[in-house]
Amino acid sequence: MTSPSIPNRGRPARLDRAKTVGTALELLDELGLEALTMRRLADRLGVQAGALYRHFTTKQDLLTAMAERMLGDVQVSPGAADWAERLRALARAMRRALLAHRDGARVFGGTHSVGPHTLAFAESVLGVLREAGFKDEDAARTLMAMVNFTLGHTLEEQAATAPLENGTPEDPDRLRSAVLAGSYPHLAATLPVLTSTDFDAHFEFALDVHIEGLRHLRPRAA
Repeated sequence: MTSPSIPNRGRPARLDRAKTVGTALELLDELGLEALTMRRLADRLGVQAGALYRHFTTKQDLLTAMAERMLGDVQVSPGAADWAERLRALARAMRRALLAHRDGARVFGGTHSVGPHTLAFAESVLGVLREAGFKDEDAARTLMAMVNFTLGHTLEEQAATAPLENGTPEDPDRLRSAVLAGSYPHLAATLPVLTSTDFDAHFEFALDVHIEGLRHLRPRAA
């Protein structure tokens, strides 16, 4: 009788797709996207690299599954808030989900998951807009604009705060020095905001701009 703590010799470890994705996210958080390779993931799982391709044909397939898992963490409390507040809540929830993982936005960018978490998020956004009276065409384009804006903002946010090879974040003094060394009066006047790392404030301002634009678009739907 074989001890349950000792695997049978010659028997390959059994791979579980969900566990593989979870382990990939753990490696992502530890090492970053550049260091996340199929071989390193296989080593962590205790299998041969070729075994991973039974579940994921390419690394891009793995990244798509990881992006899908990230959106599974999007949680928005139900409530009777108006459409604008519900839309804000969904955008904030997506940003939080991407920020929850190192290089989360880079992983998500370029993936086109049709998994249940991705579809549920899109369904929620479209539901808010259609119930508010927006045309189907405008609702669909608003979904794409909101996802692209949130992804782009988070991508820049994570790039600005990611440690460099020497272990320190990108120095905002580089921009300050370049601006002050030349004749850029408008840039110089706005440097305090341009070099600010208050990404919450940056995100909320841009989100307000989106919402106000939608308010002007909405009467067309009526």
